[in-house]
Amino acid sequence: MYEPGDADQDGAPIPAARPVIGEAEIAAAVRVLRSGQVVQGPEVAAFEEEFATWVDGRHCVAVSSGTSALQLTLMALGLGPRDEVIVPSFSFAATANAVRLVGATPVFADIDPDTFCLDPASVEAAVGPRTVAILPVHLYGHPAPMEEINAIAARRGLAVLEDACQAHGAALGGRPVGSLGTAGCFSFYPTKNMHALEGGMVTTADADLARTVRLLRNQGMEHRYTHEIIGANMRMTDVAAAIGRVQLARLPAATERRRANAKTLGCLLTSVAPPPVAPDAWHVYHQYTVRVPGGREAAHRYLTSKGIGSAVYYPTPIHRLKPYQSGRARHLPETERAAAEVLSLPIHPTLTERELVRIANAVNELGEVL
Repeated sequence: MYEPGDADQDGAPIPAARPVIGEAEIAAAVRVLRSGQVVQGPEVAAFEEEFATWVDGRHCVAVSSGTSALQLTLMALGLGPRDEVIVPSFSFAATANAVRLVGATPVFADIDPDTFCLDPASVEAAVGPRTVAILPVHLYGHPAPMEEINAIAARRGLAVLEDACQAHGAALGGRPVGSLGTAGCFSFYPTKNMHALEGGMVTTADADLARTVRLLRNQGMEHRYTHEIIGANMRMTDVAAAIGRVQLARLPAATERRRANAKTLGCLLTSVAPPPVAPDAWHVYHQYTVRVPGGREAAHRYLTSKGIGSAVYYPTPIHRLKPYQSGRARHLPETERAAAEVLSLPIHPTLTERELVRIANAVNELGEVL
């Protein structure tokens, strides 16, 4: 346990996120640039093979972003204008955007108030005659309730596409996310638990689905100028893959550090409740998200004045964003409440013990300030 007196109140500002780009990442990028093989070459193939060990050996297809991973998978599943996909409204807009980009319609379901992930009862209520898939998000690094969601999907004959863009290494019942549905999608954006500067990955046990995604990412061809289907250019560069391989090797230690930081904050915080963790869930803490009912904006301002970064993910539910306001309205009370209360504190693996104490001390002062 750290004592309050250990805090360095005059220390440098602590950012909400702190991406790691070390000498190993720089050396990997330079090596690829010097090789002359810079797009979808041997580094991409090696990254796909190495990432497969994190998802129970599933087929892995590297693409240009997490959003591309979602869109390409929905395309490979054959979704189109008459189809509906159940998604959480409490997520980043890319979750629903990918559905719209293939011409399908997102139908929004509510979330569990503890985990911030899809509520199975709300999913069940949202299923209609045009529903073809469920798209759960492992939000903030906490796995969604996949057993219940998969049971609904099995009864209704639906596909399940995991949005695991914030959950590298998370697991449920000992099984890794990205291996729990029809397919999984990961992002390697710089603020994620591991990154490749930019990029994404599709994971699936279905060899035919994986091959279709490979075709779609590369203009519909496996061999040059042999176009089998209409595709796009959503390839990963070898520079990104090389950086991703370095980051993947760092992921176990980084995850251990995030979880240790979460445990420390949980012991030190007195003015807010730590994020709950569901039974059998392995939370990887992409975000350490707490609730500040009635005073979230004031709390954010106060923490900023103390040099403590914080962020709101997400202040506006997707169904209230302008592109989605004309959709089918649903009553999503837990989504609305979360959007008004959540505040994410720094949790990244580069935090020092002194910084963790500074964060906790500042947050604990909110009880007197608000």
